[in-house]
Amino acid sequence: MSLFGSSLVQYAIMWYITLETKSGVMMTISIICGFLPVFFLSPFAGVWADRYNRKMIIVLSDSMIAFTTLILAILFLIGYDMIWLLFVASGIRAIGTAVQMPAVGAFLPQIVPEEKLTRVNGINASVQAMVMLVSPMLSGALLTFASIEIIFFVDVVTAAIAAMILLFFLHVPAHNKAKEKQTTGYFADMKEGIGYIRQHRFIMRYFLFCAGFFLFIAPVSFLTPLQVVRSFGDEVWRLTAIEIAFSIGMMGGGAIMAAWGGFRNRIHSMAFACMGVGIGTLALGIVPNFWVYLAVMAAIGITIPIFNTPATVLLQETVDMDFLGRVFSVLSMISSSVMPLGMLFFGPLSDVVRIEWMLVATGLMIAVQAVFLRFDRALLTAGEPLAGTKMKEDVIE
Repeated sequence: MSLFGSSLVQYAIMWYITLETKSGVMMTISIICGFLPVFFLSPFAGVWADRYNRKMIIVLSDSMIAFTTLILAILFLIGYDMIWLLFVASGIRAIGTAVQMPAVGAFLPQIVPEEKLTRVNGINASVQAMVMLVSPMLSGALLTFASIEIIFFVDVVTAAIAAMILLFFLHVPAHNKAKEKQTTGYFADMKEGIGYIRQHRFIMRYFLFCAGFFLFIAPVSFLTPLQVVRSFGDEVWRLTAIEIAFSIGMMGGGAIMAAWGGFRNRIHSMAFACMGVGIGTLALGIVPNFWVYLAVMAAIGITIPIFNTPATVLLQETVDMDFLGRVFSVLSMISSSVMPLGMLFFGPLSDVVRIEWMLVATGLMIAVQAVFLRFDRALLTAGEPLAGTKMKEDVIE
């Protein structure tokens, strides 16, 4: 429920800025506002996710996001509909997201047996894709026939329902560390988490790969709506169509992962999907027909769960439960810093250079990354089945 409402708002803000400004710089500002708070808060959020009840962290952060959206809706209703308000709201909503993300990543292994993590993450990817399939259609329809405030109010209602479900229907005891009396400070816990990461070879290599991957997917993640507006037309239905195509692909990819589970070695699945993303990104830069463009977007969507599911399960299986929140928070820091840094370059560049050329170049780089990932020995060792127990002992002396 909460994801559905948040997706509606996300698409509404993105399309509103795209259609009103048609500016790569404005899109870049919006993206930076949505990512910088995640970068600065993630280290603390990871400590909170390991110290406190993760379910309550999720509920409180989601409530904060909904309250921000409610204020934004009221301001737009009374006529204060300036673009900068969307930037501010994106920043405040990002604070809630920063607190929530490590808690969500660390919470799932508390309620799912380890041997079922791949299947459950695959199902979760399909559910997310289904939400992403419906939300752009509804968001596009509401933007066409109603006002953006309606979308904001839907988010508030869905967040309230989700919070009540978590509070009253999901009874999960807090993890062991949250039950203990905390005797160390935040910075001591933070330092301990960083030390844990530095001691494990595979986590260091994993994060290094993620940094490069997040950098090169920035254009395909954020500039494709602007590319469509410039190259194919500025009708809302076109923006809706690319999101629907991507979501249908993701739904199929999630179903594939739930049924298949991927290759025996999780890194093989990630490398295969990474190559697919690279080839698809390159193709988006050269296809001249919008319907072919949609087909490529759907193909990229299929690869995302094939990459994300083993990537997430790999951490959930191999990282000690007491450090899981802090490890996920570092991953959030990487994504929230590298992608905006990439957009600081790619966003303004898109007003000078055709987006198609950027997609071709970054697609090639992603494909090269896939080759390196496929032959990285430390990651291949970690990706082996039941490698979790071994990896907890595979530390740098």
